[in-house]
Amino acid sequence: MKTLLSSLCSSPRLRRAFSLVELLASVAIIGIIAFLAIPHVSNMRADGERNLAIARAEALNMAIASLIQTRGRTQAVLDWAGKTDAQRYDLLRPYLGFAEANLTAYLPSGYDVDFPDIASGTLNKVTLKGATSAQIYY
Repeated sequence: MKTLLSSLCSSPRLRRAFSLVELLASVAIIGIIAFLAIPHVSNMRADGERNLAIARAEALNMAIASLIQTRGRTQAVLDWAGKTDAQRYDLLRPYLGFAEANLTAYLPSGYDVDFPDIASGTLNKVTLKGATSAQIYY
């Protein structure tokens, strides 16, 4: 005959919690997965910002081409000459599908662009620079 204590301990109703070993094992597994995943998440974020900067630089290139087509080369060169990058961005804003109020807000943090001189006979691309001021080729 079973004793009252053994019948209480083996009852399915009373054994609902995890043991300490099971809990520690699950926490250790979750910790290992997090340790392996965190560097990849930060790399994905950096890659995403780089891709966004490249996409925005390409959009600026298309906006320059649209500016020249709309105003004509002579008028576009006159409007473009002697302006700062911020003033040139203001010229391009109507030709961008998504345009922030200024150039620094338009580009991701740590990226910068240099606009080409459109007065020359060839149309050059916008120069994109990364956080270390190194040129990014796209």
